[in-house]
Amino acid sequence: MIPALSVTIPAHNEARYIGRCIESVWASAHHAGLNVEVVVALNRCTDATQALAESLGARCVVEDRKCIAAVRNAAIRASTAQAIATIDADSWMTTHSVASVLSHAHNPRFIGGGAFMLPERWSAGILATGLLIAPLVMGRGVSGGMFWFLRDTFEALNGFDERLVSIEDLDFALRMKALGQARGRKFGTVWRGGIKTSCRKFDTHGDWHLVINPGLLRRIFSGRDRAAADQYYYDVDR
Repeated sequence: MIPALSVTIPAHNEARYIGRCIESVWASAHHAGLNVEVVVALNRCTDATQALAESLGARCVVEDRKCIAAVRNAAIRASTAQAIATIDADSWMTTHSVASVLSHAHNPRFIGGGAFMLPERWSAGILATGLLIAPLVMGRGVSGGMFWFLRDTFEALNGFDERLVSIEDLDFALRMKALGQARGRKFGTVWRGGIKTSCRKFDTHGDWHLVINPGLLRRIFSGRDRAAADQYYYDVDR
């Protein structure tokens, strides 16, 4: 049976978080009474990510390039449903996520979209960082956190841009919004049924790190600065 929704997860040494993420998908699917699949793309994993994911019913594929766009694409291309959601391994769905994603994804008004996202904790630094980043994302009419779309939209966009080493998600959202405008459809945001996400980057780098290092933020948002991406994403201990 083809699932109603494929949930795809990129994962690099995510043993600490992957269980909670996958379990949240199953709980949300159970609440909706819908059949879903979970596909995890393993990226240079040396921990128990694969064993944990498979023990919880996920299917795993391997993509070892040091490129999060390629990892996202590998998971999506290995999935089977027409409706797709992609979520990071350190985030988790809420009760209404699956139902909300499917109702939006199959609504002809929308080309696809993102989701309302809350952090697992708050601080002044986290709030300041959010206010710093908001104009770069929401100010451009898109949202992120968990992207959802139909397979033909993904194919029309040729997936996530594998030339980028960061902000591949923002780039995908902006290209999806542009495609929607060309087709008379809107970029949507799932509000009821959004997600929560860990604060591990803040835990690792400090809650004020990006606020007091605006140059690093600019380098990350260039999408092509390998050293900045490695420093903030790829080479961080998990």
